[in-house]
Amino acid sequence: MSRLIRTIDLNSDLGEGFGRWELGDDEALLAIVTSANVACGFHAGDPTIMRRTCETAVARGVAIGAQVGYRDLAGFGRRFIEVPPGDLADEIVYQIGALDAFARLAGGRVSYVKPHGALYNAIVHHEVQAAAVVAAVRAYDPSLPVLGLPGSAWLRMAEAAGLTPIGEFFADRAYTPEGTLVPRGRPGAVLHDAEEVARRCLRVAQGEPVEAVDGTPLSPRAASICVHGDSPDPVPMARKVREALAASGFEIASFADAGEARPR
Repeated sequence: MSRLIRTIDLNSDLGEGFGRWELGDDEALLAIVTSANVACGFHAGDPTIMRRTCETAVARGVAIGAQVGYRDLAGFGRRFIEVPPGDLADEIVYQIGALDAFARLAGGRVSYVKPHGALYNAIVHHEVQAAAVVAAVRAYDPSLPVLGLPGSAWLRMAEAAGLTPIGEFFADRAYTPEGTLVPRGRPGAVLHDAEEVARRCLRVAQGEPVEAVDGTPLSPRAASICVHGDSPDPVPMARKVREALAASGFEIASFADAGEARPR
């Protein structure tokens, strides 16, 4: 039986605009979530957006996480890239450091690391790239927790290397029978019913199984729930998830130290 979690984190991918192009309602989501996965300029984000997102996160007591990915602005980081492991490690360090600079200027710091998009999905099984990301985090700051898919090579290798692995559940995504995410291009990959999404999240928080896309019961052990900022109507969905968890007695709090940010 899965462990019952009495404290649960809500995270969201934020700061994913670029220049004049905006994506999602970061201001509204930063009033709901407890951890912000901030784009570091490789798949999305730019210096001004990174600074602004960090300032708002610190002001609201939200933990700042570096959402690192492939160097792929055109593809929004959703295309697999065969990067030499040394280069990939250097690029991960670069992204964490860039965001950490803005976080510190805002009075906080980067408190965890979460891979984005195609990199996130690749290192579920791609051990060479998973090892490169692990090496990068260890080199930058081995005290940083790392967020990822339960059962992934990434979290397994991170734990073996002395990092703190944090499993997450995706509120608005369908799962395969193997416990991986259904690819976005397939029908039903993204869930839209906020009530159903909230019920699924509550079940996961309570240690109860949820159904994969084919009906197979899954019991993901997750200390954090991701509500995507680029989903349809993300703010009402995130609010519904938070309300359902709070109404059932869960404390909504980040798994990570928010640095010097004020408490919620």
